[in-house]
Amino acid sequence: MGNHVDKLAHLSYAEVPTAEPNGTDAEDDGARIGVSYIFSTDDDDTLADDRTDERTPPPPHELECAVYHTAACVYERRARDLRAHSAETLMSKFVPGDVLEFVAAGQSPHWAVYIGDFQVVHLHRAEVKCSFVMEAGRGRRCRIVNHLYKYEPLSAAAVVRNATEHVGLKERELSWRNSECFAAWCKFGKREFKMGGELRIGKQPYKLKLLLDGRQVHELEFQSLEDAIMERRRRDRVDKPAVLNELEAQR
Repeated sequence: MGNHVDKLAHLSYAEVPTAEPNGTDAEDDGARIGVSYIFSTDDDDTLADDRTDERTPPPPHELECAVYHTAACVYERRARDLRAHSAETLMSKFVPGDVLEFVAAGQSPHWAVYIGDFQVVHLHRAEVKCSFVMEAGRGRRCRIVNHLYKYEPLSAAAVVRNATEHVGLKERELSWRNSECFAAWCKFGKREFKMGGELRIGKQPYKLKLLLDGRQVHELEFQSLEDAIMERRRRDRVDKPAVLNELEAQR
């Protein structure tokens, strides 16, 4: 991604518009500045009955991006990774331990761990649930995303065990803010995906780099991987043109 950089816009985490502290997004009174994600969650299923017409691919709404910890890339999503299909089409390709991502315009991506027999374990509405793939996907398009994070994965058996052992946990028992953090923790076992998994000591070692239209990169800084994930997911809920307009206004 660095080879594409012609112009670098830099914004510190303190200047980033964020979600409301209670986990809801401000829709009526504009963006809030400098609100930390320490106590926030995000809702993966804002549009409960959204259905995708399989005859027409959904309009592209996601940006290419990467997350760096100091100099190391820990997450990268390129154009080739944005392709998605119906869950039914991919069903024969799933193997236990796979991490699946369900996507639809206007929604945060929803992540789940495939455990076999057409079932997944996922964090949904503040509860870890076991569901059939089609039920968890709810009409959204799907992709296998084992490779987006660059950490060493656990064995398939360990990933499935991590997921299934937590089925039934609710609300205050949870250690993850969203479905992505839960599924990624099951896959990699890294404490960075858990709430409070990293100390916040004033430093901002994480950088979220968004590849804009053309060859420009927009860079944001964060104290933790969890914060970077929350901000990227917030932007994934917004149509791509709106994200570009927002970033342009911040320059």
